[in-house]
Amino acid sequence: MMRRIAIASLVLAAGCATQQEAQKKQGPTTTEERMRITNQPPFDVAVCQQTAATLPQPANQGILVGAILATRPEVMECLVDPKSRGEGTTTRVVVKTNVTDQGGAHTLSGENLTPEGTACVQKVVDSRVPVAALAKGAQPVQSESTFVHEAANSPSVKFGINPGSDFSGAVRLGQTTWCDCYAGFATKTPPILKANVELKKDAPNAVAIAFDPVGNPEGDALAACLQAKMMAVPAKLTVDQLKFPYRFIHFNSKSTEPSAELTPELRFFQLELERNQRSANAAIAFGARLNAAEAYDAIVAKYQKTKDWKLIDELKGKCKALVDSTQGWITTIDAQLKVDQATLALAQELKAKDAAWGEVETKSQEVINGTQQDLTNAQKRLADDQAACPKERK
Repeated sequence: MMRRIAIASLVLAAGCATQQEAQKKQGPTTTEERMRITNQPPFDVAVCQQTAATLPQPANQGILVGAILATRPEVMECLVDPKSRGEGTTTRVVVKTNVTDQGGAHTLSGENLTPEGTACVQKVVDSRVPVAALAKGAQPVQSESTFVHEAANSPSVKFGINPGSDFSGAVRLGQTTWCDCYAGFATKTPPILKANVELKKDAPNAVAIAFDPVGNPEGDALAACLQAKMMAVPAKLTVDQLKFPYRFIHFNSKSTEPSAELTPELRFFQLELERNQRSANAAIAFGARLNAAEAYDAIVAKYQKTKDWKLIDELKGKCKALVDSTQGWITTIDAQLKVDQATLALAQELKAKDAAWGEVETKSQEVINGTQQDLTNAQKRLADDQAACPKERK
């Protein structure tokens, strides 16, 4: 089960490779290209919805792996800020969690990670994944999770390119503090928005922002909210006036609704983010099922030793809890499988236009095969659990 979680990352890596090949075909960078406005990467609005997780107790490896995996939107958002990254292009964050009967802690290490980046990620995992002490004498529980940020492919901001890019970078970093604008998008992906930016040097109204109409009340309300936020972003110009568009691309890892407005390429990355959260849910459910199985095994052992009929009700209750937890595990795997199937269908659609997506199609099928095997195993476990429960004799 834990191995399955890592496999899907290959799909995203292959997708990034496809994008890189497309960029290589564009030829050498021109002066005009060097002057273009950058620092407008996508924003995952799931960052605005994160709260401390209520995890099944006691902690075990499955629960910890899933809980840390669920923090990916916030961890990766920490790494958007250039202050969090060193000079290298690849930043690696390793989160090791250790829980004992004395308490628990998350320990960070990494490559190309600055003190500011370490502090940001530490705050995320400490606040989102609180760990309680295990029962006295319980065996320690450990887990390890790795996050990788590639400056060329992951959302990133880099300052010092040109004034327009620096303003864009400030806007992008500001989005994490503009969550009130995204309050209506808890389970769906906000639309793509285009803001027309006009910056003036040493003018009373140095920043002017006008959004293209969206065409629906929700989108127009979001644009109005973001417009007010952008107007407050300071701008530093070396020329008298600068005009450029700012394109807001949004993802939502916690989306439960299709993203019809995204292009097929962007839908692929949206599905990858959704898949990450479904994998996290499945890992936590797997851990919860393990706890329920251990609790049931313990009461069975006690009953077999004592033959105390007063334990029958407790036997029934814990077996029902086991069956319910296994069903919950199946539900999370099934949700994960649906995302996997949607990803494969999209990869096939993109392959019809560009053969480079063939590798993604192959890896997507591998991921589906693994998830289907997990589902089959879980369904067998459910049948076994139901058969093991005490039966009433009439």
